[in-house]
Amino acid sequence: MNPQFRIGFGYDVHEFTENRKLILGGVEIPHTKGLLGHSDADVLLHAICDAMLGALALGDIGMHFPNSDEKYKDADSRKLLKHVDELIHANGYEVSNIDSTVLLQQPKLSPYVNEMRRTIAEIVNLSVSQISIKATTTESLGFVGREEGCAAHAVVLLNKNEN
Repeated sequence: MNPQFRIGFGYDVHEFTENRKLILGGVEIPHTKGLLGHSDADVLLHAICDAMLGALALGDIGMHFPNSDEKYKDADSRKLLKHVDELIHANGYEVSNIDSTVLLQQPKLSPYVNEMRRTIAEIVNLSVSQISIKATTTESLGFVGREEGCAAHAVVLLNKNEN
């Protein structure tokens, strides 16, 4: 039995480092530091990928794009998200909507949220109205509050594709 709807949850975290670009939601955000990772370390797109994969019990982003594989070194996470979206379609589903939250003390993301929404919508072929991105600080608490890193949560609803 294939249910009509499937829900997935994703989470990712990366630490800040010098001499890297800050990429969130497929968009370069001006900042003094970027995120450390094997790929471009886009925590938002990674959380969305994990949510999509989790909805269909297809493992996680590390299983599909292992950090031990040099072909993913500095990979553009937009391409990873596109690949995951293709897996979703190949399994008979499509994304209905994405709801996400980025936890980041600095920089402020509000000037970039609409561009991130447009970028994600284009990658997974959705309307911008189906993509929600919220940004919050942690009120200076924890590793996010100390500006040591950035985290993201994502929830995805999949519909069974009737075609």
